[in-house]
Amino acid sequence: MLDNTELIKLSAREAVRLLKAGDVTPMEMVDAAAERIKFVDNYVNAIPTLCIDEAREQSNKLKVPEKTGPGWLAGLPIVVKDLNEIKGVLTTYGSKIFSDNIPLKDEISVSQLRRSGAIFIGKSNTPEFGAGANTFNEVFGKTLNPWDLSLTCGGSSGGSAVALATGMAWLATGSDLGGSLRTPASFCSIVGMRPSPGRVPHGPGRNPFQLLSVDGPMGRSVGDVALMLDAEVGKHPNDPISLETPLTSFQDAVDNPQVPYRIGFTRDLGIGPVDSEVADICASAAARFAEVGTIVEESKPDCNDILEIFQALRAALFVGVRGPLLEKHRKFLKPEMIWNIEKGMSQSIGDLSKAWVAQGALYQRLMEWFEDYDLLVLPTAITPPFDVNRRYLDQLDNHVFDNYIDWVYVSYIATLTSSPAISIPCGFTSNGLPVGIQLVGKPRAEAELLSYAAKFEEILNMGQHTPIDPFL
Repeated sequence: MLDNTELIKLSAREAVRLLKAGDVTPMEMVDAAAERIKFVDNYVNAIPTLCIDEAREQSNKLKVPEKTGPGWLAGLPIVVKDLNEIKGVLTTYGSKIFSDNIPLKDEISVSQLRRSGAIFIGKSNTPEFGAGANTFNEVFGKTLNPWDLSLTCGGSSGGSAVALATGMAWLATGSDLGGSLRTPASFCSIVGMRPSPGRVPHGPGRNPFQLLSVDGPMGRSVGDVALMLDAEVGKHPNDPISLETPLTSFQDAVDNPQVPYRIGFTRDLGIGPVDSEVADICASAAARFAEVGTIVEESKPDCNDILEIFQALRAALFVGVRGPLLEKHRKFLKPEMIWNIEKGMSQSIGDLSKAWVAQGALYQRLMEWFEDYDLLVLPTAITPPFDVNRRYLDQLDNHVFDNYIDWVYVSYIATLTSSPAISIPCGFTSNGLPVGIQLVGKPRAEAELLSYAAKFEEILNMGQHTPIDPFL
């Protein structure tokens, strides 16, 4: 029998195999997670809301269905981002406005995971309404990077990333609009995947037809992320853009990894600064694709207007989804939220029409680029983790960013083209800070992307470097 220390070091896939075989029980897994949380979370503040008692109750009631498909999690404890609603569990969205909000039912993404045999042990910290790439809020405070407690873990899925990096969970939910899932994956040396819109059903929300923000899986390996994606997918009647479950599982894709014929690597998409050490680490990692016969070239699609497109469409989304809060609760909103909503309100129909047309042109340019390349490869984040007391990265070298989110511009290409993207650990800076590399695939080609990512993970062969103790 494995002890708790051994259990928390298991991959999610290994843990599920043991659960399915009856070699470990869901209750034992919950107890292992609870012990680890008690030991670690005071240092990092990643899971401010716990539901351990509910998890134990859920463990006792869990029944294995007759057909345990590839997505069946068999009682694996997971962490849920505090933007996702769990029935009967405090869900604040990182806002004082909802500091005592207890949902009456699961949201769609949570219900999918519950039906897949997941057990929920807590809610991970997030910035207010997920806005911003540094995880802090006025309800629970700051979440700290376990690799250096003075630094940010990124955001907005920062709590989930830290929970994984420190072994408090085997899987965690994330969401991604402008790198909210990918940036913390890079900063914490775990794997995070932004799927195509509709691949993971979510909501219901005020704008169910929007294509910018998606839910996605986070884990410590590409295989673990594939497992979670298998558990999340499926058509749902309350999500009008949700897609059918693929005929072949995503785990099959990672178990039979393929080699891309040609990839294009770019340090910066040609539109902004990147820390030179980060760029060099990612360039060296991308070059290793050549070891398996892949042609590696410096190449990128034309992204000259990506900043303007993203800011216009994001601001419009904020007006629709969060706009009503500005009039009723302005004093509780952080300045960045107010700026984003007001930016959206100041736009004309002409401004939005121009952005939509430009987005369409960007998509076509990317599709033409993908005629010659299988993957777009670039840094996940333009910098290593920075001081947690900085609200956002306002400057890099001599470049001053115009607003609180333009520094995550390397994430915009996937968002604006509905392309899946995954962040994989690829190295460490000279002072030991994690660096992630981002692989962007063709729209709706998650299986292909995961297959290439698994091969890349194999090539890099970084070994198991998480979970870590944040105080060492």
